[in-house]
Amino acid sequence: MKINQYGLKRVSLAEAKKELSQIGFLAEKESYESKTLWFNFLQKSFLTVRDQSGFINKLGNFLISETMDAAVFYQSTAPLTNEIFYTMALQLLEFEPMIDFAPEKVLADAKAIGVPLCEGDFTQSDTIIEAWYLLLTSHTKNGLNYLDKLASEGYYENKVIEKPLFFNGKAQAVFDTSRLIREVVYVEAPLDTDRDGKRDLLKLEILRPIETEEEVQVPTLFTASPYSQGVNGPAGEERTYDVNVPLERKEPNNTTYEEIKYQPQTIELPAEREVKGQATHATETFSRENSYSLNDFFLARGFAVVYGAGIGTRDSDGIQTCGSTEQTTAMVAYIEWLAGNRRAFTNRTDNIEIAAWWSNGKVAMTGKSYLGTLATACATRQVAGLETIISEAAISDWYQYYRDNGLVIAPGGFPGEDADVLAIETFSKMRNAGDYLHSKEFFLNYLQRMVELQDRKTGNYNTFWDERNYLPAIKDIKCDVVMVHGLNDWNVKPRQVADLWDALQAIPVAKKLILHQGQHIYINNMPSLDFQDMMNLWLSHKLYGLDNGAKDILPDILYQKNTETTSWSTLTNWGSEQKQTYYLGNDQLVQEQNSGTVTFNDQLPAVQYEKYTKNIALWEKELKESGAMDVHRYLAKTEKLPAEVFLNGRPTVKVKVASNVDLGMLSFELIDFGRAKRLKPVPDVLALHALPLGRNWREDNLVEFKFGAEDEYKLISRGHINLQNRSNPWKVDDLKADEFVEIEVALQPTLYHLPAGHQIGLAVYGTDFGMTVRGNQAIEYTLDLAESSLELPITEE
Repeated sequence: MKINQYGLKRVSLAEAKKELSQIGFLAEKESYESKTLWFNFLQKSFLTVRDQSGFINKLGNFLISETMDAAVFYQSTAPLTNEIFYTMALQLLEFEPMIDFAPEKVLADAKAIGVPLCEGDFTQSDTIIEAWYLLLTSHTKNGLNYLDKLASEGYYENKVIEKPLFFNGKAQAVFDTSRLIREVVYVEAPLDTDRDGKRDLLKLEILRPIETEEEVQVPTLFTASPYSQGVNGPAGEERTYDVNVPLERKEPNNTTYEEIKYQPQTIELPAEREVKGQATHATETFSRENSYSLNDFFLARGFAVVYGAGIGTRDSDGIQTCGSTEQTTAMVAYIEWLAGNRRAFTNRTDNIEIAAWWSNGKVAMTGKSYLGTLATACATRQVAGLETIISEAAISDWYQYYRDNGLVIAPGGFPGEDADVLAIETFSKMRNAGDYLHSKEFFLNYLQRMVELQDRKTGNYNTFWDERNYLPAIKDIKCDVVMVHGLNDWNVKPRQVADLWDALQAIPVAKKLILHQGQHIYINNMPSLDFQDMMNLWLSHKLYGLDNGAKDILPDILYQKNTETTSWSTLTNWGSEQKQTYYLGNDQLVQEQNSGTVTFNDQLPAVQYEKYTKNIALWEKELKESGAMDVHRYLAKTEKLPAEVFLNGRPTVKVKVASNVDLGMLSFELIDFGRAKRLKPVPDVLALHALPLGRNWREDNLVEFKFGAEDEYKLISRGHINLQNRSNPWKVDDLKADEFVEIEVALQPTLYHLPAGHQIGLAVYGTDFGMTVRGNQAIEYTLDLAESSLELPITEE
């Protein structure tokens, strides 16, 4: 196993001494020879024993060489060496001798594991101080750095510690999570989405440290989650669309972007509520929030955490609108209250105002998927108090989530979902039947209007989708941005974060990008990466104002390699200017242009079609293999690669194609062919509830990406286009039967290593059983090979 630490801050000896004194490891005037000092540090870290005999007994459990245990060494006159120090250190970090490392080559093994090593003379006390400081910041085999592990075991108990406390530039787990204050307030938003003549009140669940009652002001992590008050699964399922329908021809038009551009409308709002009193404490609480474990980690470290579901959710006013400007405004209202710039009340009826007096006015947004999407949306509003967002697997353009180049496209795993489906699914107000009664008719009418505006009939980009496209507003972002995304996420596809990353390049804010090899997942519980430490360094700087060098220490682009386990690396750019072009041959991708044509038919035999509609995984498999799909798709491969190839960016396919009818669509897959073990896109659980997030506090599972069984191929990227939207997604081009047209499609961006001996494959086909409509129409596609090519972005590491 390799530990990858990017949140580690290197400090001077003087700073190390100062910080070790602050946490009780080093007395200011303490002076010992190196071996004595080391054992003093060890004794303070052995938290389960309180006397000398117990300490010596515990030392006997540790090796310090191939032939000696630490208790024998303690009673010997032998000098302390770096080999002895790190043999012990690796065991303290939960690595096992003879399993994870060999004592006879401990320094080489420690370096290979990724443990930061201290150079110097280990017979000198200053070297021991530097080495111990580094050890405390080193990650254990099981997910926490060593000091966090000690804190979870009670290191800070009965110590007089200033709160908040920072070590190595990061907030420490010194806050009492056993006495968290849980309260509910209702923020008054500048909205009336249910048109009841009153401004919408929005429920906010707050968890804050008990220490805030003692005049400690803390910053806030805000997760905007339309799911946090529950979902209406059956209602969403009932509304899900049938995708076994034909692709329809569209009437050509000359629509321009200006014609469909979203223009905000001014709506006259009801007056603000009349305040009838003031309160310092809420009158409503809750028992258990729908939490995110990264937030739980920071609750122990001096941050408040709040969860807001927004309009149209349980115990809040309004209706659900799925990505609209009103939904963003609702989430911004929460931030404004936390920053002291908006009103909230203790309940929905008494008009007793309450302020966030415990807040230092600084807010970060966290969360994945819809949650991260709303963080991106709020960042475009320049709202005071929002210092940074950590958006994970987030949408930057809703059109590219439910549509693609003029096609209705499902997010991976959810055929038939659309904006209106998600709206009713997250309209958790329905679960309060009495409350729902008052807005039911209005909401269902709004939902029907959504059906018309989202336009599944054409799949074109229009005003509805332009309102839900945040990319034009990225220029307005003023807060710093952290983005996390899976390179194998076919729900919120990699283009969503790539487009956001590209748009941010011209904006003078700090931006950090972390790309992993997973699907639609969180990565804060993987022991191979110090994600929690990185975010701690970042948030301690952004929300507490700590001058810790976070912007310089954290890499701009960090990505996980696909050919190794627990292997991460950095990049300066996502997207290579260097291109490698392959031309399409009959069944090969070659480096010289070909002539001739190839034809495939999108219509499957009825039995095969029915089988694929019920088993998308089988369709994916047979698409890439010889046999069942041979005449229903084009598939070509390169020769075996003579050397490794690193794809960095957006592959592009250019084809000249004709349809035998006056409509059509093409889908594309870029494939790695070659027998190998590959990383599974969903991490394995290493241990349940094994990652403590604080002292006697919540825990998370430990997970890690592992290799699966050997297989023959791996999907790298994909793309789709309606042949009638070859100019852009809002303009409909004409298409005549048997007339060749030229199209160009940028596939999903990637970072992917292709080992030597593998082959690059390209599949071109019509129906994508996982994402497009599935009409099983008698459409025959012909590719003109002379005008068809694949362009790959290549980087040499």
